[in-house]
Amino acid sequence: MSPIQLLLLSTLCAAMPLMARPAAKAAAPAEQQGQVTQVVDAATVRFTPSGGSAITVRVRDIDPPESCQPWGSEAKAALSALVLNKPATLRAAPADAKGRTLGVLIVDDVNVGRRMVEDGNAWSVRWRNDAGPLVKQERMAKALGRGLHNTAGAVMPRDWRRRGPCPAPG
Repeated sequence: MSPIQLLLLSTLCAAMPLMARPAAKAAAPAEQQGQVTQVVDAATVRFTPSGGSAITVRVRDIDPPESCQPWGSEAKAALSALVLNKPATLRAAPADAKGRTLGVLIVDDVNVGRRMVEDGNAWSVRWRNDAGPLVKQERMAKALGRGLHNTAGAVMPRDWRRRGPCPAPG
């Protein structure tokens, strides 16, 4: 065996224990206690952790109407009623493709995103052909005619956004 082959073989043997290790598990979402101090829109809040600075959080798993879309103001009002100035738990997840902090928000032992969909104030977020994690709740809200599902011509936000951006206020 040549010296080069011997070196490659010894390097490979030394690396084998590293290659055999199981992949590290993804870290569990960080959980923080705090308060929702502002509702920006029907999916975005300012969350202030106890003893920390406010962060902007996008409620995970939901796609509510845009502010300029029918039911947009009602959806924002519903989110405000659920969370504004209330103690909350944030289970932060990795940022989304736009760099926003995503998180599951819990207020009064209620998953806020799930409640928004159950009450007909948002759709389950979708990815390509996947109906999303809250599709059962969405179907139930639609069957019961809750919230935006009780309005004529409700349009999913992703379809609404294809029409172009909301007009600037004022």
